Amino acid sequence: MNETELRRWVDAVAAGELPRRGFIERMLALGLSAPMALAMLGSAGAAQAQPATPYAPTKRGGGGVLKLLFWQGPTLLNPHFATGTKDQEGSRPFYEPLARYDADGQLVPVLAAEIPSAANGGVASNGLSVTWKLKKGVLWHDGQPFSADDLVFNWQYATDPAAAAYTVGLYEGVKSFDKLDAHTVRITYERPKPDWQPVSTVQLIPRHVFAGFIGAKSREAPANLKPVGTGPYRFVEFKPGDLVRGVINPQYHLPNRPFFDSVELKGGGDAPSAARAVLQTGEYDFAWNVLVEDEVLKRMEAGGKGRVVVSPGGTTEYIQLNSADPWVETEGERAHPKSRHPILSDPAVRQALVLLVDRKSIQQFVFGRAGVASVNILNNPARYNSRNLGTEFNVDKANALLDAAGWKRGSDGVREKGGRKLRLVYQSSINALRQKVQAIFKQSCSKAGIDLEIKGITAAVFFSSDVSNPDTIGKFWADLQMYAFSRGPDPARFMQNFVSWEMSAKANKWLAMNRGRWLNAEYDRLFKAGETELDPVKRAELFIRMNDIVCGDGHVLPIVFRPQMDAAANKLVAPLTGWDTALSAIHDWYKGNLNLWAATSCVAC
Repeated sequence: MNETELRRWVDAVAAGELPRRGFIERMLALGLSAPMALAMLGSAGAAQAQPATPYAPTKRGGGGVLKLLFWQGPTLLNPHFATGTKDQEGSRPFYEPLARYDADGQLVPVLAAEIPSAANGGVASNGLSVTWKLKKGVLWHDGQPFSADDLVFNWQYATDPAAAAYTVGLYEGVKSFDKLDAHTVRITYERPKPDWQPVSTVQLIPRHVFAGFIGAKSREAPANLKPVGTGPYRFVEFKPGDLVRGVINPQYHLPNRPFFDSVELKGGGDAPSAARAVLQTGEYDFAWNVLVEDEVLKRMEAGGKGRVVVSPGGTTEYIQLNSADPWVETEGERAHPKSRHPILSDPAVRQALVLLVDRKSIQQFVFGRAGVASVNILNNPARYNSRNLGTEFNVDKANALLDAAGWKRGSDGVREKGGRKLRLVYQSSINALRQKVQAIFKQSCSKAGIDLEIKGITAAVFFSSDVSNPDTIGKFWADLQMYAFSRGPDPARFMQNFVSWEMSAKANKWLAMNRGRWLNAEYDRLFKAGETELDPVKRAELFIRMNDIVCGDGHVLPIVFRPQMDAAANKLVAPLTGWDTALSAIHDWYKGNLNLWAATSCVAC
């Protein structure tokens, strides 16, 4: 199918000549995804709002304690500094965004009164502004009203360079936040902004609480550990890395919600023990991100206490190569963006590593239904999925590349060149599944004369924003590191990971997104073009080219395309999505009929 035919079908839906369901079915038959079909329809004004969940509570509370288990325990409860998902999740029962993504990747209002669109006048036809109308009657937990002033403040707070906020990238291209009235804000962009949606997912903090702690003082705010939000639960207790507790918010802005009287988020342990506590023993209602071998999960599910919930999204597990030198200081800083890696700067080494990733074995023996082998970092929605890269696993070719590049085997079997051994430190968070991937890759590399030193780091440390810790993904003081990046349906925020102006460094407290300090002028050019391209088809082509550049260069080694895998008790009804935080709809969670759960959440879809 070509672009002309696709546009004809989209136009037919917009004109009422082709049923919306018929269009989606045609897309699915072509191997494309439902989120992709919805996005195409949305570009023509033909998408419809998702039907409301059948859940219609008649009272607030009465559900007892909701017990959550996160094997990566939150370490900070300010969402602007949440470099890892664990801290975003820990903040979510208390803080809320303007909108959230549902299971289909569509925006649903939270603190916004409605989602802006061309039809309601919220999105300017030239792409230069978006107007948000805020929900009225919303109160912060201390009783102060939520207003447009708070929305403007969050932009000012996050974009202050001295704060080094992780969320600064979500405000990319913003020229101004203008308060039109107490409940209306217009965001004006420096140039046409096709990806205006991500700013709506920022969990908002209150101006009256944080106004005295901006810029360089942002890390000193007591509320970084004691949140005051608008969410369904009020803060009670926080033990970093261990426990987060909240109680029902009696003034919550959604009627008859939440169902549970309190929430307890327990951190620590590991993914297998978290899964076991839900699926086998029933001690907990929910376990997040059960990154466990699939065969083990299936045995646990046989216990009958719970089930694994599979929520497709845009997450890719990948190995990242360090383009900077992590072992020698430049201007007093390890892995300084000005430095270049003494081994991985050699394209032959990078291409050899590409050939040594045994994705088939990793999918078959490690991930199972939890991961599909992929050579792309962009896999979903399908319109961003490249078909241009090879999938070959070939040790012989890797050896030939290294031989030709002058890397000779020493007496110990390890290659060397110019007096430097081909030895690399490969780090990741401690998790049995990730360590198995490390072991498979190490074995392949050894056959090519590359010696990998495996390093496992406690997840609470690895994904921490603690600037004093040497082992965070932001500092990346190793040669290779592996992790997964969760994102929304639009890939722009994720693809910021590889632009030159996002290089992680001491100056930005190692919170900028380009942790590998990779530099490619053509990639930068394509990204900037994508920032202003309003045609969704042409924009998809730009992202495919970006995918091919960063993967083709060998800077990243995609492993598998990962759906979100969580464990839930049989009676827990939890609308989950792979496009947002697991707790993004916690206000709609309840215990009830399992058949209803299957109808309202994404189970093995």
